[in-house]
Amino acid sequence: MGALLEDFPLFPLPIVLLPTEVVPLHIFEERYKIMIGNCLEENEEFGVIWLSDDGLKEVGCTAQVADVLERADDGRMNILVQGAIPFRLLERVEDQAYPAGVVELLDDRNEEMDEKVSGDAREGFASLVERVTDQRPEEGALAELDSYSMAASVDMGADAKQGLLELRSEQARLRLLSRLFKAAMERLDVADKIAEQARGNGKVRFS
Repeated sequence: MGALLEDFPLFPLPIVLLPTEVVPLHIFEERYKIMIGNCLEENEEFGVIWLSDDGLKEVGCTAQVADVLERADDGRMNILVQGAIPFRLLERVEDQAYPAGVVELLDDRNEEMDEKVSGDAREGFASLVERVTDQRPEEGALAELDSYSMAASVDMGADAKQGLLELRSEQARLRLLSRLFKAAMERLDVADKIAEQARGNGKVRFS
């Protein structure tokens, strides 16, 4: 069992935050102005957890305020936050001025890494980046990327990101990423084919 944090501040949002990922947040509700103000004053983290159409998820990610971009006199803020550690929400705490809970920090299970699995995921990532930007990541930088770093660098749906966040195996995350990168490349191939056919005769044919 991982470390337990009691009365941990929670920020339910319609996004999934991954470890290493940096996202901007606009803080305007009074309860969250209090929460983020406390976190800044005490240099403490809070938790971002996905508030999906199906309700609040159990697994989220701790976040640290990386930068305060703008701060108004009334406490509103534009900030950058960076994800750190996955957690599981065990119990809601209702006696705070802002959402809070008892959370368990989640560790990956010990496993021997299959180099082919990591190599396939990094190759898929590099190919996708090169396809979209015409620039392939440098091999040295590519070798240092883990699953979260790669996922945080591309535009992925919330469901896919939540799936990664809930896996407690780096190899499982890398395998999932390989499938996602392959599917993205296939969608780009289809889009290119449709665009080429449309340019040819003004009609799009599905075969």
